[in-house]
Amino acid sequence: MEGKIGRREVCPGCGADLHCCLNCAFHDPGACNQCREPQAERVLDKDRGNFCDWFRFRDAAAGLGTGGGKGGAGDRLKALFK
Repeated sequence: MEGKIGRREVCPGCGADLHCCLNCAFHDPGACNQCREPQAERVLDKDRGNFCDWFRFRDAAAGLGTGGGKGGAGDRLKALFK
C-alpha cells in the first residue's frame, strides 16, 4: 500500500480498519503488549483503528507471517538434522 494510512481508512472490500495493530509491521504476538516498538502505547483492541504514531503498514508481499523463504522455521529445522 502506498502513502500513509489514515486512522479512519477502511478496506474497500470488507470495511475493516486499516490503521490497526494487526496490519502494523511492529505487531508481534510474542512481544510485550504484542508490539516490537518499545515506545508505543498499549492498544487493547488490535483489530480496531487507533492513533498510534508508530504505525507502519505491514508489507504482506515481503512474506511476513507466511513462514516461507530462506531461513524460515522449516528450513532451520531441516538444517538441524543434516
